[in-house]
Amino acid sequence: MARYQIILAYDGTHFLGSQRQAPSRTIQGELEKALRKLGWDKQTVYLAGRTDTGTHANGQVAAFDLNWGHGLESLRKALNTNLPRDMAVREVFLAADSFHPRFDASVRHYRYRLFCDEVRDPLRERYAWRVWPEVTDLTPLAAIWMGKHDFGAFGTPPKTKASTVRTVFFASWMHHGDEWTFDIQADAFLYRMVRRLVYVQVAAGQGRLPVEDLVRALKSSPVSTSGIGKNGKGHNIPSSLAPASGLSLVEVRYDNLLK
Repeated sequence: MARYQIILAYDGTHFLGSQRQAPSRTIQGELEKALRKLGWDKQTVYLAGRTDTGTHANGQVAAFDLNWGHGLESLRKALNTNLPRDMAVREVFLAADSFHPRFDASVRHYRYRLFCDEVRDPLRERYAWRVWPEVTDLTPLAAIWMGKHDFGAFGTPPKTKASTVRTVFFASWMHHGDEWTFDIQADAFLYRMVRRLVYVQVAAGQGRLPVEDLVRALKSSPVSTSGIGKNGKGHNIPSSLAPASGLSLVEVRYDNLLK
């Protein structure tokens, strides 16, 4: 018996998120079905993080215990043979028996893609948010999120009354043609935090939300127990979200571990 760490990629369009929710189709559920065909008899696989319905990934991390005597490459091929076409195991590693992809993670990296176009584009919108009216320069807004802040106005903690403080190590907007890409790396994220951060930045870029409100929201704790809505100084932060289709989990990094 050994613990394995795998890197998963998936198109989240037809999944009800990553976390198992029987009888719905989920990433965790499909991975566990594939493992059972290889003789896996445990109760659950562990994921680095939960992704929303419709969210994609090329760097999701999962771990599981399995009796397997045919090598790492053979395990990767066997899993991919039994996984649906919108999922794939990119890499397989041996991990320490104590390894947990969620609790041992030190950095998580998400990427959000959008494009500005007045006319809908069905193919592009599968993996990006079509925004109109056009946004002004979003580049300066990324610096707002850098550092350690209470992000309670922009997301919900995984458990009631849990901390909403997170540390953002990197945030950046890149612009090419009519496309914008937002990359953000942090120690952890609140539930739906990245999608809300993108939404409020687009709202600011369209002139619908003062940039000052974003800054003030980070400097005062939210009044709302859900962590969404008015912050301590009464400034409204929209509860709306950028569509899940534009979001991808790019990478999860681990200190002092193989991955």
